Amino acid sequence: MALLPIIWLVVALIALHLPAWKAAIGSFVIACGLALTWWGMPAIEVATASFEGFVMALWPIVLVIIAAVFTYNLCVRTGAMDVIGSMITSLSRDRRVLALLVAWCFGGFMEGMSGFGTAVAIPAGMLAALGFPPLQAVLVCLVANGVPTCFGSVGVPTVSLAGLTGLDPIQLAFTEMLQVAPFFVIVPFIIVMIAAEPADDASARLSLAARLRGAGMIALASGVAYALPSLAVAAFVGPELTVVVGSLCSLLVTAMLARRQKAVAPEFEMHVDAAERVTPRRALRAWSCFILIFVLLLLTSKLVPAVNAWLAQFSSAVTIFSGADPSTVTFMWVNTPGVWIFIAAFVGGLIQGATPRVMGEVLVATVKQMMPTVITMLAVLGCAKVMGYAGMIGAVSSFCIAVTGSLFPLMAPVIGAVGAFVTGSGTSSGLLFGSVQLQAAEALGMDPYWIVALNSLGVGAGKMISPQTLAIGMAAVQVTGAEGKLLSRALPIAVVFMVLMAALGLCGAVL
Repeated sequence: MALLPIIWLVVALIALHLPAWKAAIGSFVIACGLALTWWGMPAIEVATASFEGFVMALWPIVLVIIAAVFTYNLCVRTGAMDVIGSMITSLSRDRRVLALLVAWCFGGFMEGMSGFGTAVAIPAGMLAALGFPPLQAVLVCLVANGVPTCFGSVGVPTVSLAGLTGLDPIQLAFTEMLQVAPFFVIVPFIIVMIAAEPADDASARLSLAARLRGAGMIALASGVAYALPSLAVAAFVGPELTVVVGSLCSLLVTAMLARRQKAVAPEFEMHVDAAERVTPRRALRAWSCFILIFVLLLLTSKLVPAVNAWLAQFSSAVTIFSGADPSTVTFMWVNTPGVWIFIAAFVGGLIQGATPRVMGEVLVATVKQMMPTVITMLAVLGCAKVMGYAGMIGAVSSFCIAVTGSLFPLMAPVIGAVGAFVTGSGTSSGLLFGSVQLQAAEALGMDPYWIVALNSLGVGAGKMISPQTLAIGMAAVQVTGAEGKLLSRALPIAVVFMVLMAALGLCGAVL
């Protein structure tokens, strides 16, 4: 009975093909109905549990989602994204290195800054424009986008998961990064191997060594330069800037090695049109929004204790749920990523030449564009809170423990992958299953940070084969009806990742 809201979500999205917001509303309604009837929860408690979920979704999750996508849309409107794309694609003629620069480095930066599909759609469109076959362009971006997802959109999935479970966000972010770090090193090699296939697939007979020749060291450096800075930022700053810093470091290292690359083998050479020279002044204008976001988030983080502590006074701690053992919900009114991203976007927009009227138009359009996502977040977090307070999460947790016992860490990343596959969102997966993972860890006497983080680890595998993510990618390259073919190529990679993630989860829990 406790699984019904989740079962409905799976059926509604996969079998009935309902939009995510409609499916999420259905799950919320089912959870409320079960809480009132089967679990005998008073109506006022159902109402206050729902309201707690709604306000937690609005602040800070919805705020940062709209702020991040608004920043991206504004940069598109001002032409800044064209300049950024031109700068990146002018660095190499090796199709494998270009895939690393665009899908892995720039795509990781877009995931860290905005997320919610932009990190697949934009790089895939750029690669297709460069001459990559459409399916290949999307596949590369799906693989590249998976593992950074838990730190996407300025850390929203991890911050939301920490808020739901009551865990420290910095310690959770560091644990997540420890788990995904090996995959940060593996993914660039997979990208290089996929990108080594030309349009006619003539290189299918090439050996693994041949595909990596001349680009293997670049792939290794690109992955290590991404993973190590991300680990440091997660440990000392938190989830908000983890992959932003990591992707930028990877971009710098990959670009430097691309410039030093020897002659490119003919089978891997792309005939890229000469890009217009970008002056330093123009480059700074194009990157201004993202530079300001980086600076503001860094200056207000715990790396600057005086500023962070002073801003902490502008907060409110309230109790919303009217039943037993309510959570205390804390709202940071100033020092929250969404506020700083909006400030950076407006200032950066002025630097890029956007008028207040233009920025207002982009903001209105962004709110309209993101309304389905907003409704989804409200319904999912409302559902999670009702299920938690009613005891449904406890029932699901008990069931999982009864089935797997001490082998639960094998199942933990698979649960996260299923959540991401169904919803297309790392945030939604964490909100649906984070409490299940926490209760299982406590019941089994395991480290709650390790087990909860495994949910985010599994998201990396589920996200790359999610029907919603596939649809976003195919729309970006303007291809219809080929989702099945794309899935057949992405699925084996996702399955291998899931097996490796399950093994890592068990080893870490035992050790």
